[in-house]
Amino acid sequence: MSERTRIVIVEDHALTREGMKTALLTAFDVVGEAGDGVEGYELVVAERPDVAIVDLGLPGIDGIELTKRIRADAPGTHVVIMTMIDVEGEVLAALAAGADAYCLKSSPVSVLIDAVRIAGEGGAYFDPRIAHVVLSRFSSRTAPTPAAGSPLTPREVEVLRSIADGKANTEIAALLNIGLGTVKGHIRDILEKLSAADRTQAAVVALRKGFI
Repeated sequence: MSERTRIVIVEDHALTREGMKTALLTAFDVVGEAGDGVEGYELVVAERPDVAIVDLGLPGIDGIELTKRIRADAPGTHVVIMTMIDVEGEVLAALAAGADAYCLKSSPVSVLIDAVRIAGEGGAYFDPRIAHVVLSRFSSRTAPTPAAGSPLTPREVEVLRSIADGKANTEIAALLNIGLGTVKGHIRDILEKLSAADRTQAAVVALRKGFI
């Protein structure tokens, strides 16, 4: 039997923190809680959890700075950012700081559980309601050369770039001159390779890792 993912929760609102803990204990082991960024940093460094759930608006050290410190001093811990808002600047700042996942507090508990699970497995997850913020930022750029070690084939990269541009499956099929069934097959393989929940999440993961 595999070990359960160990997590800490860094959230300054006690009721919110308790609600998260209750929901997450059904699937994970909560090994610590903190009410501010300073305490949260010390807890993460001491416990070295698999995942740290970090509120963006923390007192002491905010969520972005805490994420940076966790990435530097506890690199084995993945970070899930929680926030009330979907402001583009803050979403991208969290991404740049090294956050592995980003969720809105108003989302269903299932979204948070998915985010923790995927982040704990080394993947990246962005709440479906804010994934467009990341995609819109990158959709018009010239895609870089895929990173060394990318699991994607050249055709899969083409499909993902089209997804990042907001194209539907039928549009991708016409653009690449392939059948709709072939497009769906590529997307199925992409989701498996990137451990992504859906096509939008796959594009976000690939962008974050430099695969497209």
